[in-house]
Amino acid sequence: MNLFTLTAVEFKKIKRSKIILILIAATVILWFPNVLNADLNFDMSDIGISPENSFFIQGFMGMAWFIYPAVMVVTTVILVQTERTNRGILKMLALPVCTPLLCLAKFIVLAVAAGAFVLFMTGGYYIAAVCAGALNDYSFILAPGYVLPIAGKLYLASLPMLSVFWLIAVCISTPIFSVGAGLVSIVPSVLINNTKVWFLYPMGYPFYLVMKEYGEVAENIGKSPLNLIPWIPVSVGITLICLLISCLYFGRAERR
Repeated sequence: MNLFTLTAVEFKKIKRSKIILILIAATVILWFPNVLNADLNFDMSDIGISPENSFFIQGFMGMAWFIYPAVMVVTTVILVQTERTNRGILKMLALPVCTPLLCLAKFIVLAVAAGAFVLFMTGGYYIAAVCAGALNDYSFILAPGYVLPIAGKLYLASLPMLSVFWLIAVCISTPIFSVGAGLVSIVPSVLINNTKVWFLYPMGYPFYLVMKEYGEVAENIGKSPLNLIPWIPVSVGITLICLLISCLYFGRAERR
């Protein structure tokens, strides 16, 4: 089977999983408190940011730092465990299937799930902005031409992070340890983002981008340019290395 066929099969496997429910629940958990506390965005005059920009940035900061990575950690483990449950991976390996292609197919499903989550979060922002506006008699809605590019860049920046989470889930067969390792890896991102070697830590990429945007829209916060070199080459290298190791290791534990 080719990569396209394997990917289609993988999408069918997750139909009964609770991934979509997890994505929706995380979206609600993020934006609901922001709606209730939307009035706090009017007290940002010392920072020099408008209430609508503050509402958007604060929400996406919460998403990029913890909610998004944490949900992807759980989603990654769910995808891996769909094969390990009832020895499904052994049944797949018994078929004339290229193991690296199967691994890549699963990663593609993960990447699509991540894209869906970013879309949910973006859609959730507009719903939350409407609700917050109704409660505070103020329009918190920003133009799609501003919001969508930021969401798209955040998604692309998260692909190296997803490859690291995928590597962790493939190499650590015990779900609780795999989830724990993934969640622990999220915590240092804020500290590492404040160093000169931030580009070496993929888990901090999404939050770093949002913080850069925060500096752009807040007049009283120092702005600094986003240097694509060496970030882009390093991020591509990390992604390829993680995927290569994942493809080589995928299914080894079950073959023993």
